[in-house]
Amino acid sequence: MKKFVLSTALAMMMSTAAHADTIGVSMALFDDNFLTVLRNGMSDYAKTLDGVELQIEDAQNDVSKQQSQIQNFIAAGVTAIIVNPVDTDATAAMSKIAADAGIPLVYVNREPVNVDTLPDKQAFVASNEQESGTLQTQEICKMLGGKGKAVVMMGELSNQAARMRTKDIHDVLATDQCKGIEIVEEQTANWSRTQGSDLLTNWLSAGLEFDAVISNNDEMAIGAIQALKAAGRSMDSVVIGGIDATQDALAAMAAGDLDVTVFQNAAGQGKGSVDAALKLAKGEPVDKKVYIPFELVTKDNLDKYQAKN
Repeated sequence: MKKFVLSTALAMMMSTAAHADTIGVSMALFDDNFLTVLRNGMSDYAKTLDGVELQIEDAQNDVSKQQSQIQNFIAAGVTAIIVNPVDTDATAAMSKIAADAGIPLVYVNREPVNVDTLPDKQAFVASNEQESGTLQTQEICKMLGGKGKAVVMMGELSNQAARMRTKDIHDVLATDQCKGIEIVEEQTANWSRTQGSDLLTNWLSAGLEFDAVISNNDEMAIGAIQALKAAGRSMDSVVIGGIDATQDALAAMAAGDLDVTVFQNAAGQGKGSVDAALKLAKGEPVDKKVYIPFELVTKDNLDKYQAKN
């Protein structure tokens, strides 16, 4: 009788294990406001699913560490892998590692360099970056009346989103309605609030004159606001734009400091990446590119996005 009970219990445990799905998640960086919302979106959604567990690791902005995490996930026998890439130019090697092991892989938020040649059982979930910088810059152009001087704060140059958002800015400012706006400086502040503040302080110290700050993300825009306030500059004298619509950005907009941001649905991307990973693991079809739309946020529709956050 004991043997029967033990064997039955063992069979039940094995059955439970067989139906459990473990997804290994490698995030580029934990210490980032937007990526924290993205990570929490994945985690919160996974908790609503039966038999789904996430193993989330921090790559600490280190490409080698991220590749090691992927290899460790494979060695542990995970059901699928989700990667928020440290360097979008390094994704071809990551795709090969996962493909060779036969493990489904989903890139989230940051577009891999090999997005158009992803192997079978791999996909990309994000928002279309051609929308983000375009929505942002068109609204700033409207606020400036199509004339003025602007500085541009770029994200990490190894990141496709930074390159695409910056291209969007240039494309909009080349249009007839906006070609009266001149970019007087353009430098990277690596998505960082602190570096954004330092960069803006340097520009002010050099006597640079500008009417707008166009930032690839909210964190750098908030850093710019801090530097402008420290220098005693009136926030009414400059238009500030960011991207992501983080809680801090919405608070800055409510305070009258930030003029424009673009809502990027981090929680939606997180949910979408988990869904895609589970479908690929089951052999179900998934689009190679799954896009979640960006939405323009201004003081006129701020209430709607404060409710979302």
